[in-house]
Amino acid sequence: MARVLIVPDKFKGTLTARQAAEAIGRGWTAARPDDSIELLPMSDGGDGFGEILGELLGAEPITTNTVDAAHRPIEAVWRWHEPTRTAIIESAGVIGLAMLPPGKYHPFELDTEGLGTVLKAAAGRGARRCLVGIGGSATNDGGFGLARSLGWQFFNAHHEVLSRWTGLHDLVVVRQPERVTLFDELSVAVDVRNPLLGPEGCSRIYGPQKGLTEFDLAERCLGQLAAVLEKQLQLRHAEEPGAGAAGGLGFGLRSFAGARLEPGFALFAQLARLEERLSKAQLILTGEGTLDASSLMGKGVGALAQICRNVGVPCIGLAGVVNVARAGATFTAAHALTPEFTTAGEAMSNPAVWLERLAAKAGAEWRPALS
Repeated sequence: MARVLIVPDKFKGTLTARQAAEAIGRGWTAARPDDSIELLPMSDGGDGFGEILGELLGAEPITTNTVDAAHRPIEAVWRWHEPTRTAIIESAGVIGLAMLPPGKYHPFELDTEGLGTVLKAAAGRGARRCLVGIGGSATNDGGFGLARSLGWQFFNAHHEVLSRWTGLHDLVVVRQPERVTLFDELSVAVDVRNPLLGPEGCSRIYGPQKGLTEFDLAERCLGQLAAVLEKQLQLRHAEEPGAGAAGGLGFGLRSFAGARLEPGFALFAQLARLEERLSKAQLILTGEGTLDASSLMGKGVGALAQICRNVGVPCIGLAGVVNVARAGATFTAAHALTPEFTTAGEAMSNPAVWLERLAAKAGAEWRPALS
């Protein structure tokens, strides 16, 4: 009998972290019915961040009227923990790519204004601390829409107000509001370390998955924004790790709202008391849709596997696809749904069923080390 802690992230586009944890739990129990299992769904800042961290903290859902990335009216849900005056906001639930019809909107038409409305609602509620997960956004505006929502103004050389981020290449003056910081503490969960600009910046690395191909214009606009903020207000955040997260929203929250960028996994680990849970477990099961090089570069699943390795707890990774040679050096074992176990079509159409079966296979093959 083993004490097993199941800590998966989402399987993007198919299963939430909660659904993945439940499927893995069913499969593992089928193979090893005497084991004791605990489910701990994970989020490092993307889809599911609000629900997962809200559940860990015991926060209640709050609804705010705002707009999505395309300025369509929506009711956005965020979480509120009254005893600690903490707000938890998931950007993917406000300006998320998954909220938009595929291919209908170009990133030049989208911005982060709706997220600013939710931040103001949380501040109006009396929040002293705010946790924001920014993965999964549809935007590439560097936080321009968010800034305008918070009262920042942007002008060209003719003293005309700029209302679209695609006009930022003409930016010459920024006017900040009387109040810049909304909270005593604003922590932004990021799962990547990209800067705002350049070959590793938000436009070239993450823009294509949002439909962005006009990299030169995007770079000129965001580059001018960064240059003016540095020259006029001495805000130098474009090169910080995570500034390029969520289409530059990391940079925007840092510059326009006084945020601190933190690894999303670290926030999750803190609220989940992960160190304490690991000390009681004899095996960790984790996973996500694709286990690749990026998983081992700061994302939650890779960070968890490394912690397990450091403390000597076995960690098994389960994924739809495993595309990294280093997985064997980080995980005790790594199992993929495709192509050996099933087809990509089957895995996508019945993800919970196949993940359950993969977990059962992993359980049948696992042999605990003799103590």
